[in-house]
Amino acid sequence: MTDELAFLDATAQADLVRRRDISPLELVEAAITRVEKLNPELNAVIHPLFEQARTATRSDLPQGPFRGVPMVVKDLDGTLAGAPYHAGNRLLAELGYVPETTSHLFEKLLGAGFVFIGKTNTPELGLMPTTEPLAKGPTRNPWHTERSTGGSSGGSSAAVASGMVPVGHAGDGGGSIRIPASHCGLFGLKPSRGRVSLGPEEGGAWAGLVMRHVVSRSVRDSAAILDVIEGPMTGDPYTAPPPSRPYREEVGVNPGRLRVGLRTHTAAAMGETDPECVAAAEDTARVLESLGHSVEVASPAALDDENLMERFMAVFMSSVRAGLDELALLAGRDVRPEDVEPTTWMYASMAADVSGAQYVAAVHTAQVWTRHVASWWADDGFDLLLTPTCAEPPPVLGDLVSPDDNPLHGALRATPFAAYTAPFNVTGQPAMSVPLYFSAAGLPIGTQLVAAPYREDLLFRVAAQLEEARPWADRRPTVHA
Repeated sequence: MTDELAFLDATAQADLVRRRDISPLELVEAAITRVEKLNPELNAVIHPLFEQARTATRSDLPQGPFRGVPMVVKDLDGTLAGAPYHAGNRLLAELGYVPETTSHLFEKLLGAGFVFIGKTNTPELGLMPTTEPLAKGPTRNPWHTERSTGGSSGGSSAAVASGMVPVGHAGDGGGSIRIPASHCGLFGLKPSRGRVSLGPEEGGAWAGLVMRHVVSRSVRDSAAILDVIEGPMTGDPYTAPPPSRPYREEVGVNPGRLRVGLRTHTAAAMGETDPECVAAAEDTARVLESLGHSVEVASPAALDDENLMERFMAVFMSSVRAGLDELALLAGRDVRPEDVEPTTWMYASMAADVSGAQYVAAVHTAQVWTRHVASWWADDGFDLLLTPTCAEPPPVLGDLVSPDDNPLHGALRATPFAAYTAPFNVTGQPAMSVPLYFSAAGLPIGTQLVAAPYREDLLFRVAAQLEEARPWADRRPTVHA
């Protein structure tokens, strides 16, 4: 039964519990067995919560839609009271930091009946599009163990792709749901700004760039989980309008004939796009056309604004510096260079040159730029934008890691992986990566689709069409349960 469970999605596992074909404890024990088998090779789960999970299944689990289904949560993008929280950082690990607060997001997942069996690896403070923190070591891609899983939700993505669990919590401040989904052959949707509360610890992380959700193997899981976690909480600075009906009801709905713009060159001239990533997007375009949609080469002109990265980086680096200030409060002393990785220290140091006025100006100009981008959907008559998810296939482990004497290396190598995703953290629009394509070397390469603000419903409708036209559920990576 353990092997049969490994690649059932969360919806199917919940149905087994609902029909009493299996108990929550049996589901959880099977998942723990898979983690114990696979994790030594992949290093996805860094904080096992096995005993807590077993205890939870023996109590009265909430009668939610995912009662008894095991999942993992990322060691970032939310806190879980009583569980370690290290955020990929050596100092937090040395301190053995354990928070006292549980995020609203985690409370909602637990209220839906999910059982957390472990916390997953993440790059330091979620800053890199690869999961190779010095504090915890690299997470390995189940499709090719010498390749990166992407980041910052790389640990969760490796756990889901290998079959340890059906879904994993994830967060996205510049592509950190979509990039690892692309690298690991998963479905990953970044919701609209304000769709999911970041409270009570945070309001608008990174000035509103960050949003949280999950990586999954099925579209229906992603939609049903967004139903569970969406909605404002008291004091949230951003609030997305509520959906007209549950997202799970959008899966299978005909979206009608859509007008789709295709773009295969990076925003703001941030670098060349690998031919295989171009091929992946063009392949998805052909699938969309076969489904009756219209695809043409077109995209918002504002994406060619070469000042985009300057605005993004002013907010990003200032947020890193603020993060180190928070770390100093937890440590009770100033943070020193040896407490963080070279690139992290570089970002924080560079932020010292960003004045308060410059930061406010960067946020303001980003908001003005957002209006120019979003107008393409409203005024030009397009429904979706289609792009590669990343400008390169999954890199070799170590390629994005900065040596002590060259902290800029990692920052420069990170750019191709966020070049297509980060603009839509700035605009706050919903965007997803779909796993339709493989490189000649057998590596997954995702394709990104971006909708108008707050149109997650449309993304789920199209994703379900693509999932049916080009099924991915039966694919198995090299390392799997």
